[in-house]
Amino acid sequence: MQLDDITISRAITESFMKDFQKAMDVEVAIGGAGPAGMTAAYYLAKEGIKTVIFERSLRPGGGMPGGGMMFNTIVVQEAARAILNEFDVRTREYETGYYTADSVEASSAICLKAIQAGAKIFNLVSIEDVMIRENDRITGLVLNWSAVSLAKLHVDPLSIRSKVVIDATGHASEICHIVVNKLGGRLRTEGGGIMGERSMWAEVAEGKILENTREIYPGLIVAGMAANAVCGTPRMGPIFGGMLLSGKRAAAVAKEVLQQLEVSQ
Repeated sequence: MQLDDITISRAITESFMKDFQKAMDVEVAIGGAGPAGMTAAYYLAKEGIKTVIFERSLRPGGGMPGGGMMFNTIVVQEAARAILNEFDVRTREYETGYYTADSVEASSAICLKAIQAGAKIFNLVSIEDVMIRENDRITGLVLNWSAVSLAKLHVDPLSIRSKVVIDATGHASEICHIVVNKLGGRLRTEGGGIMGERSMWAEVAEGKILENTREIYPGLIVAGMAANAVCGTPRMGPIFGGMLLSGKRAAAVAKEVLQQLEVSQ
């Protein structure tokens, strides 16, 4: 069989546009394809919830592939090891309660499992804004190609509708910043704003992250490092157990919010 360049191009563009149009009306939209965002997507998608992730970078994984200071090894605690087991990621006990894993294997496995569960990941897409409708509730995201902002081009964005949004954009907590800075919205934090992350303290950060993973604004859930940054908790460094547990918790919170919306309608 002879390969035709135009057929290849058509296959890519037509397939992509079909997927992108399907993503314009979803149940859960997630900003950030780091470990928390992809874990949340996995647990949502495997229950049949229409879920999409928008990642501004070229590759998914967030900070996980870099491990600690570019040593591509991560640490998880006992509570999170079960999640890595579910993703078929190999772990090795270092000391009692401490398990190591290959950071590239872990991030790749989580990504694969999320996609195979039914979640869709769009990389190289940035979140410029949110959609607000009745009762100041977030009902979607405003998107553009990441290259547009990098090149400082004046190109108008497109919108997608979502019943629930999860901010898993890491330290930057980009969606929450939009709500506070652009909309003047009050978050469910002390003082109503973004508290800002504190210096690294793994024990405190890992203990607080599940508490911080919650609906922080109507229609908006915060997860992963974004949760700690918004709620003023220390960062945790290269122990990624809390990120996985936060992602799973965010999925549970999202399901609760979706159920509440069904009841109210």
